[in-house]
Amino acid sequence: MKHYRKELFFHLPTRRGLVNITSDVQDAIDESGIKEGLVLINAMNITASVFINDDESGLHQDYERWLEKLAP
Repeated sequence: MKHYRKELFFHLPTRRGLVNITSDVQDAIDESGIKEGLVLINAMNITASVFINDDESGLHQDYERWLEKLAP
């Protein structure tokens, strides 16, 4: 079984932010040379999360409002 591991690091200038990593993940897949299988994306920081959804600004605004109410 083939496997490939790549770590990505992000430093955001604000307290909270959204980063679209789709192209970074595709680049890692292309670098791996693996043609089929599964991709595991894991946020290795307890204050980070990964969600899969459309890159829609309205949705991002909804998340920001909800998070601000949850943890101002």
